Amino acid sequence: MYENLMGLPLFNGVSYNRISEIVGNTRLAFFKYLPGEKIVSAGTPCTHLMFVIGGNVRLSIKNRSDRFIIHQTLEAPSVISPDFLFGRNTLFPASVKAIDTVSIMQIEKNDFISIVRSDEICLFNYLNYISTNAQKAIDGVLALTTGSLEERIAFWIIALTQRDAKDIVLACRQRDLYSLFGVQRSSFINTLDDMKERGIIDYSPNEIRVISRSDLRSVLLKSPD
Repeated sequence: MYENLMGLPLFNGVSYNRISEIVGNTRLAFFKYLPGEKIVSAGTPCTHLMFVIGGNVRLSIKNRSDRFIIHQTLEAPSVISPDFLFGRNTLFPASVKAIDTVSIMQIEKNDFISIVRSDEICLFNYLNYISTNAQKAIDGVLALTTGSLEERIAFWIIALTQRDAKDIVLACRQRDLYSLFGVQRSSFINTLDDMKERGIIDYSPNEIRVISRSDLRSVLLKSPD
C-alpha cells in the first residue's frame, strides 16, 4: 500500500517516512468494489479525495441527452477527479465503475487540507495538478477559435479526460460531431483519416478511440502533458 501511495500524483516525491506519518495521523477509509460495481454517480458531491490503490476503474462523462459520452480508464495508483474538491463546482463530473476488483482509499476534504498545510510537496503536487487542468481552457479556447479541426477535436477529448487516462473512447455519431464543429462531413472524415494514419486515433461511425493521449495532447501544445 505504501508503494501505491507514493506512486499517486498527489504524493509524488513524498518520502516513505512522511507517507507513514500521513497514514498514521490521517483518517483513511478503505473500500473494495467488485467488477461492474458502481463507485461514484455523476453529480455526487465531491467531499473527499478518492484514490484508486488497486485495480482499474472506468469513468464516463456524458451530456444530458446521452448523445455525447466520453469513457476513460484509470489504473492504480490514481486519483478520481481531484480538481473538483474545491471551487464553484464540487460535484463529481463522471460516473465511475469498477472494471475488476478495485481498492479505493478515501481522504476527507478537511483531512486533506491538513495534509497540504503540513507538507509542501503535497501542496505543490496538488497546485500543479489543478493548474495544469486549468490551463487546458486557454489551449482549448485558442484551438476552438483559430485552430484547425484536428486541434478542436483534440481539445474536446483532452479537456474531458485525466492525463493518466487509458483506453479513451468518445462515443458520438459522426453527424453530431461535424455539426458541432461546423464543418462538412468530408472535411471531418479527412481529418480523422489523417489522425488515424499518424497513430493518434482509430474511429468508427459511432466512436473515436484514442490510441495515444500524449500524441493527442501534442496536437495542442507540441509536447505531452
